[in-house]
Amino acid sequence: MKKLILSAAIILGGLSLQAAPAQVNSIIASVNIQDGYTEVTADAVPAAVKSTIEKSFPGTKLEKAYKNDKNEYKLEISSGDKKYTVFTDASGNIIKK
Repeated sequence: MKKLILSAAIILGGLSLQAAPAQVNSIIASVNIQDGYTEVTADAVPAAVKSTIEKSFPGTKLEKAYKNDKNEYKLEISSGDKKYTVFTDASGNIIKK
């Protein structure tokens, strides 16, 4: 009887070692989506757009400017250590995106 109990304990102990949790590998994919804007120089930005930025966001500096096929501008501006992105049309109207 002792051998039967001992054998059952060994078998059950061996089965519990085989039931280890499976490892799960996570894959994180990063996708860059092009938004159709191409970089332009600050001189290529219309005066109306520059005026809007100066009036709407005083004390900021135009860092980079981008333009798309619809004649819309994506402007990266900064104020101190903070950076912002603003979208405008060619007339200087701010577009919400």
